[in-house]
Amino acid sequence: MVMLWSLQKARPLWITNLQEDETEEMEGPQSPGQLLNPALAHCISVASCGNIFSCGAEDGKVRIFRVMGVKCEQELGFKGHTLGVSQVCFLPESYLLLTGGNDGKIMLWDANSEVEKKQKSPTKRTHRKKPKRGTCTKQGGNTDASVTDEEEHGNILPKLNIEHGEKVNWLLGTKIKGHQNILVADQTSCISVYPLNEF
Repeated sequence: MVMLWSLQKARPLWITNLQEDETEEMEGPQSPGQLLNPALAHCISVASCGNIFSCGAEDGKVRIFRVMGVKCEQELGFKGHTLGVSQVCFLPESYLLLTGGNDGKIMLWDANSEVEKKQKSPTKRTHRKKPKRGTCTKQGGNTDASVTDEEEHGNILPKLNIEHGEKVNWLLGTKIKGHQNILVADQTSCISVYPLNEF
């Protein structure tokens, strides 16, 4: 569950169950014996604007929500990792989102156009179009169905994909000596640093 709390009243104002969202999507065709990770929330990051936040979950999906008063609405959802999304982190002053996963990958997503487009739309949507689903295996393997990047990630594609190799336990986008970098902690005793030169 993801909850929006009132700290003054010490009670939740809004609650969403990520597993209910997953149940609706599971009604589509699946390959026999396909196991799905539950949609357990692992990490949340709030954008610097204060009313947009992202949630990384065990099902490999990233969900982006907008806070609207005492309620939240899911703006965007996409599958970013083959295993659980262990970390999400908005870069300062932007909608650039870093994600780290149990699959050892670090990805950078630009959610700016999707968030801005939904912010300018005055119509309230009550029904959302469900994304197409397909099955795929690791790189170099056979696929049961061809899945394009757009079908896999929705309307948003990763701007950067780093094969870190270890499960990501923590990540942070920060400036070091005037240059944007990604700091990554995994199950080793070292912190890895990756440069973000073009961002």
